[in-house]
Amino acid sequence: MIAAGEVVQRPASVVKELMENAVDAGANDIKVVVTDAGRTLIQVIDNGSGMSPDDAVLCFERHATSKLASAEDLHNILSFGFRGEALASIAAVAEVTLRTRTASEEAGVEVSMAASENKGTREVSCPVGTNISVRNLFYNIPARRKFLKSDTVELRHIVEEFQRVALTRPEIAFSLTHNGKDIHVVKPAPSFKFRIQNLLGTAVVGDIVDISANTSIARLNGYVGKPESARKTLGNQFFFVNGRYFRSPYLHKAVMKAYENLIPEGSAPSYFIYLEVDPASVDVNIHPTKAEIKFEEEQMLFQTVMAAVKEAMGRSSIAGSIDFDNPEERDIPVMGTQFREYIPASTPSVGVDWNYNPFENMSEEMPGQAGHDGAGHDAHVTPDLIGGLGTRRYIDPSDNYGALFEDRTLPTSQVLIIQGRFILTQSASGLMIVHVRRARERLFYDRFLKALTDSAHVSQQALFPVQVNVGVNGRLTLDSQADMLRSLGFDITPFGNDTVVVGGVPEGFDATQGAVETMVGNLLLILSDESTSLPGVMEQAIAQKFAVLGASGGAQLRSPLEAQRMIDALLQSENPEFTASGRRIISIVPAEELEKRF
Repeated sequence: MIAAGEVVQRPASVVKELMENAVDAGANDIKVVVTDAGRTLIQVIDNGSGMSPDDAVLCFERHATSKLASAEDLHNILSFGFRGEALASIAAVAEVTLRTRTASEEAGVEVSMAASENKGTREVSCPVGTNISVRNLFYNIPARRKFLKSDTVELRHIVEEFQRVALTRPEIAFSLTHNGKDIHVVKPAPSFKFRIQNLLGTAVVGDIVDISANTSIARLNGYVGKPESARKTLGNQFFFVNGRYFRSPYLHKAVMKAYENLIPEGSAPSYFIYLEVDPASVDVNIHPTKAEIKFEEEQMLFQTVMAAVKEAMGRSSIAGSIDFDNPEERDIPVMGTQFREYIPASTPSVGVDWNYNPFENMSEEMPGQAGHDGAGHDAHVTPDLIGGLGTRRYIDPSDNYGALFEDRTLPTSQVLIIQGRFILTQSASGLMIVHVRRARERLFYDRFLKALTDSAHVSQQALFPVQVNVGVNGRLTLDSQADMLRSLGFDITPFGNDTVVVGGVPEGFDATQGAVETMVGNLLLILSDESTSLPGVMEQAIAQKFAVLGASGGAQLRSPLEAQRMIDALLQSENPEFTASGRRIISIVPAEELEKRF
C-alpha cells in the first residue's frame, strides 16, 4: 500500500536508515562506525529493545515491519521507519551481518545476508540491543559503486545525516567514528540548544535566539540566527516535524521573508525549527527517503513560521530599539555644544612628490659647512639622513648617491586614479581607462591558472594566524582540497574537528581578520560545488572563481606608481582587454571623442 521504491542511494542512506531504526527501538546510546566513507564498512550499534530470533530473520523480507499493526496506523505515524524497505534494500546491495538480543532472551542470534540471500543463522552471545554491520556496499552492482563520489564527499553526506538524527533526540548519546577517528561524540543533553552546541559548536549557539509559537494547527519552537551571522553558504538550516527532519523550500521562503531587509541578498541565516502537528494532518510518505513532507494547512503554517521568526527578531531587539518612556536612557546622542566629539575622525590626505630626490643638489656647497677632512682634502658636510637624525659625516661629491634610490623612470605623473576604481592614462590614440577590480581579476586568474596547470608556487602573504570555525563538514571540504589550496597560496591548517587556522593568503588578498573569515566562507562556497567537467575546463572554472574572490576583497590603490605597475602587469597578459568571464577591462576613448565633448 505504501511502497516507495529504492532507498539506498549512497552510504549516507544506510547510516540514516539504521540510525532511525535504532531510535525507534528505544536505544539511549547509538554508535556509528564507518570505514572508507562507508564503502568498506558501516556499523551501527545500539542498546535498544533488540529482536527475537524469528523477527531477526523476518526483518530482511520486503515490506516486513514491526512498527505498524494495521493499515489504519498509516494515518498516525510517529516512528521513523514504517515501510519495511530499509533492511531489505540494504541486504540486496551489500553483505550484512545482524546480531541482536532482547532482554528476555539468554542468547542472541546472528543472521548473515548477501544479495538478498540468507547465508546462515546461528545463536551467539551478545548484549541486549542490535549490532548491524554492512560491508562492501554495492559490491554486486559495480556501476553504482563506480559512480560514488570521493571519500570526502560521501563522508560529508554521512555527517549530515548523522547530525539530522542526533538533533532530533537530545536525550540520546550518539557517536560517529571514521577510520578509527572520532568525528562526533555527544552525550545526552538537557535541551535542544545544548545538543546544537555539542554538534555544531559554541559559535553557532552564540548567534541564535529562541522562537516559539502555539497555534491551533501547530506548536513551534526552536532557534533562529541573528542577521549579522547570515552567510552565503547554505548550512545549519533545519526543519523538524514530530521529531523527524524534512526539507521544505516553501517554509524556507517563510523564514527568508521574515529576514527581508535584514540580511544581504544571497545570504541565508541559521535556523533550527521544531514543529509538532497532528500526525493525521501530515503525509510523510511522499518521498522515497521521507525527506519531504506534505501538510494539509501549508499556507497557515507558512504564516505561523514567518510570524514566529519576526516576533523573535523584535523580542530580541536585534534591529535596535529606543526606550521613549525613560528620558534618562538615550540611545541616540544629543548634539549639544560638544557635538564635535560625535563626528568621526577622517584620515588626513598626505601629498607626496614621487619625483623628489634629496641628493640632486649634493654637488653644491652648503654655506658654512666647508672644511677639511684632516687629510688635506676638501669635503662637504651634510646631514646623515641614513645614519641617524642630527649626526654629520664627510661625503665625497663624486659619489653616485642617486643609485641608493629606486629607479623612478615610470611615467607616474601621467597616471590618474579615480575613486580607487579606475585608472586613467594616456594611450597612442587618446585616453585609456582601466577598471581596477576587473584588472585584478585578470591578474589573479592568470596566476591561479598557472598554479593549477603548471604546479607553480604562489607566494603567500604572512599574517597573524586567524582561527575560523567552519563546522565538521567545512573541515572535511577544506581537507579534501588542501593540496590545491596550498598551490594557490593559502596556508590553512586543521585545528580540532570543526576549526581551521589560516596562517597565510595569496599575495593581493586582504589579510585582516574579518576579511579572512569572509574569505573562508567564500572558499567553502566555491569548493562545495560538486559539478565536474573535462580536464582543463575544470581548472579554468576554479581559477575564475578564485580570481573573482581575490579581486572582490583587494585593497585600494595607494599611489600612481602602484597603478602603473598594475597596467604594466595587465598588458603582459595574454588577454588584457577582457576577464575570464568576458567582461571588458580596458576602454579606449579616442581623442576625437574627447574633442566632441567641448
